[in-house]
Amino acid sequence: MNLVPDTALAARLFDTLRERSFDGVGITRVAYGPGEAMAHALLAEEAGALGLERRVDPIGNQYLTLPGADRARLPIVIGSHLDSVPQGGNFDGAAGVLAGLAAVAGLVRAGYQPAQDVTVMCIRAEEAGAWFPTSYPGSRGALGMLTAADLAVRRRDSGRTLADHMRQEGFDPAFAERGERAVQAAAFLELHIEQGPTLETAGVPLGIVTGIPGSRRFRAARVLGEYNHSGATARKYRRDAAVALAELVYRLDAYWVEMEARGHHLVCTFCEMATTEEAGFTKIAGEARFSLDIRAVDMAACDAMVARLHGLVAEIEARRGVRFELGAESGSAPSVMDAAIRAGLARAADARAVPYMAMASGAGHDAAAFAAAGIPAAMLFVRNQNGSHNPHEAMALPDFDLACQVITKWLQEVTA
Repeated sequence: MNLVPDTALAARLFDTLRERSFDGVGITRVAYGPGEAMAHALLAEEAGALGLERRVDPIGNQYLTLPGADRARLPIVIGSHLDSVPQGGNFDGAAGVLAGLAAVAGLVRAGYQPAQDVTVMCIRAEEAGAWFPTSYPGSRGALGMLTAADLAVRRRDSGRTLADHMRQEGFDPAFAERGERAVQAAAFLELHIEQGPTLETAGVPLGIVTGIPGSRRFRAARVLGEYNHSGATARKYRRDAAVALAELVYRLDAYWVEMEARGHHLVCTFCEMATTEEAGFTKIAGEARFSLDIRAVDMAACDAMVARLHGLVAEIEARRGVRFELGAESGSAPSVMDAAIRAGLARAADARAVPYMAMASGAGHDAAAFAAAGIPAAMLFVRNQNGSHNPHEAMALPDFDLACQVITKWLQEVTA
C-alpha cells in the first residue's frame, strides 16, 4: 500500500494559524496563553473531523490518536510544540505537529490500521526561553520530570509563575509536583524546521538529526565596577564595568575560535548585554549586565568554555578592579538520537528518493526530554531559508511535503 500524507490539510492549517496569531509583525503564540490555546483548539477540531481520539493531560499537552490493532502495545508518538517566541515565525514547532497530523490523516483516508496506536502530540510551552526560564516544561511535565522549582519560575511578560499560568488555563501543576507521568511511547519523532543555514547552504531538503546539544547557561550575570565622571576620571582610576564585559566577550570569543580549530563543535552566545540607566551619558558604567548561553552535543566542550570563562573572570577582575557575579547557572544534558529510528528514517527517505544529510541540532527541542526519559527519540529537520525565531521563516511546502512522505513511509514500516 502506497500511503500518501495529506499535506493539503497541513497547508490549510498553516494559513489558519498564521491568520489567527499574526501580531502585525510576526507570529506570537504565548506559552500558556491565548495564542497557544487557540492553536490547541484548532488541532482538536481537525482531529475530531478525522475521527481521532483526543486526550489532554493535566499539564495541557494534547494527544490525538489513531487507534491501532493492538492497543496494549505502546504507541508511536509524533509531535512538537504550538507556542512561539514573540514576533516569531509560523513554522517553528507547528510544522512538527502538522506533519504528524498530515501523516495520520493519510493513514485514515487510506483505511490503514496501524499495528499499534499512532498519536500526534501537541506539546505545551517548548519556547520556554522566551516565556519561562526553564527547559521543555510541557514535555517534561508529561514525562514526570518537572520539579517544584520549575513550576515556581515566572513568565517574563506577566511576572506570574508557571504554576499560576497552568492553573489559569485549567490545568493541574500538582500533577507535575507529584512526579506523575502522562505519556508512554515506543518511539517519539519530532519534525522541526532547521533553525540555521546548513541545509539551505548544502542544497539538501532534509536532515536526520544525530543529537541535541546540552547547555550551560548564565541568565542573570553582571559586572560591578564604580560609577564615576566620564570626563574627569583618568583611565588609571577607572573601574569600568562596560569595558570589563567587552573584554570578556572578546576573549571568550577568541577561545571559541581556538576550540573550533581543535575540532570541537559548540556555540557561545552573549544573548544580552547592557549597562544600567544610572550611567546616563556622563558617567562611567558602574554596572553591566549580561546573559551567556554555551551549547554543545559533547558536554566536555561546554565544560572547557566554562572553565575558560572562570579563568578570564578572575584575570579581568584583578586587572580592572571590577567584580563579576555570574549568578545561578542552569542548563541541560545533551541527547543522542536513537540509532534505530534514524536508520528507519534513512530507509524511508531512500525509498522515496528524498535527499537528506545527517546533522546535529544546534538548538534544544522536546525530543531531548523524551530521550532523557528513556524513550527512543529522533528528529527530522526541514530546510528553512531565513533562520528562525524571526518573522521571516520560509520553509517551502514542497520540502515539507517530502518530509511528510518520509514520516509516512517510516510509520508504515514501524507499524506494519
